[in-house]
Amino acid sequence: MLRVGTQSSRRVVIISKIFKLCRQIVGAKQTKGIVEAKLTPQIIPRSEHNISRKQFSPNAIKVLYRLKDGGYDAYLVGGCIRDILLGIEPKDFDVVTNATPEEVKRLFRNCRLIGRRFRLAHIVFGREVIEVATMRGHHLSNGEDDPTSKASEQGQLLRDNVYGTIEEDAQRRDFSINALYYSVNDFGVRDFAGGIEAIKARRIELIGDPETRYREDPVRMLRAVRFATKLDMEIAPATLTPITELSPLLGNIPPARLFEETLKLFLGGKAEANFLMLRDLGLFKQLFPTLEEILAQEDSEFERRFIQQMFANTDARINNNKKVTPAFIYAALLWFPLRKRSALLEQQGISEYDAFMQAISQVLSENAQRVAVPKRFTLGARDIWHIQQRLDRRSGQRAYRLSLQPKFKASYDFLLLRVESGESDQQPLADWWTEYLKQDVGGQKEMVKNLGQKDRPKRRYRNKPRRKPKQDS
Repeated sequence: MLRVGTQSSRRVVIISKIFKLCRQIVGAKQTKGIVEAKLTPQIIPRSEHNISRKQFSPNAIKVLYRLKDGGYDAYLVGGCIRDILLGIEPKDFDVVTNATPEEVKRLFRNCRLIGRRFRLAHIVFGREVIEVATMRGHHLSNGEDDPTSKASEQGQLLRDNVYGTIEEDAQRRDFSINALYYSVNDFGVRDFAGGIEAIKARRIELIGDPETRYREDPVRMLRAVRFATKLDMEIAPATLTPITELSPLLGNIPPARLFEETLKLFLGGKAEANFLMLRDLGLFKQLFPTLEEILAQEDSEFERRFIQQMFANTDARINNNKKVTPAFIYAALLWFPLRKRSALLEQQGISEYDAFMQAISQVLSENAQRVAVPKRFTLGARDIWHIQQRLDRRSGQRAYRLSLQPKFKASYDFLLLRVESGESDQQPLADWWTEYLKQDVGGQKEMVKNLGQKDRPKRRYRNKPRRKPKQDS
């Protein structure tokens, strides 16, 4: 009896410990700062916020009122509201409604439906497009034959056309600062997840359990970085902690979608800050694994400086309203993998030119498996690389013809970047081209002439043998 009682008491102790552990886990989750969207929003009336209809696109207002007159609820949501509250001029205006995409299309002649994973309506007003999304609902089924909902084994949402209420839609939003809804009915802002407070605290925080939300859509990790640098905010600890561990999930994202996300990261004026944060969190490795392998080496100071300087120059051009081509960015990002691959092929006995050509094809093909850069940009990158090989061939008409190439200016900037980053042996070549571009046609011809005389090998003159006089027969 004593033995039975002892076993029973041990069971009680074990069970109590299990319950204690569960309470600790639940309590830890609650204290980690996990944010949940509320069913009843905080409504900020017009008198208590600085948002005016004059700050919105007139076309976005037209869409709101057309949906309202059609008997539907409609709100401006997300980035446009967040940016106005931060004093930033919004660029995009997104609308959310309880009308289905098909119902939206019936209301607007200038509407086209896009997307398979997320069904959206685009209302086209010339060059401006107002994106209209139907309020999302919760997934109740994961069946293979479900036409509206499907998730992968890792928890990633492959099909997400489950519609719901505004309360459910707020719970499905990614970050609290994006769960803000503006209504033309009362001109108030509905805050479901403490977005106003997060904006004041300059804090990026996911709605819901961060690991679950990242698994649903791994691109949210990239978005967290982009919002943090763009808005000069900090990523909340609970939102930041899982990123490094879950970064390999980006491998499940279609390469074409990752290209669009990298454009947002690199062409928003915060490319250098994004690059540094992506590397710190292990995300850059998932986008450009071959380059990261090179950058991670201890003796790759020049390579790291080159990439960081390229992004710094890109930011400077964008912030000065100068043009930037993605071809230049990807030419720089793949330059060191290209040179490494070309050197390996040369070691196998392949000629320098053939090795370079084969390396270009191989590097672009491998990169397309991670980030699918469109052909119009890879062709531009090829031209920049080819011109790097021809910049020192300047005799005769070569310099003039090379300067007429469409990608010559980008290639010249690429050469300057190499020198600026520490490739000192290219300094004389860069100085020559800099001076050449300043000259008029006459000056350019004189530079080429002098270059030709300097480099031309000395001609050897040989005495001609004397001819013997003809003898009379």
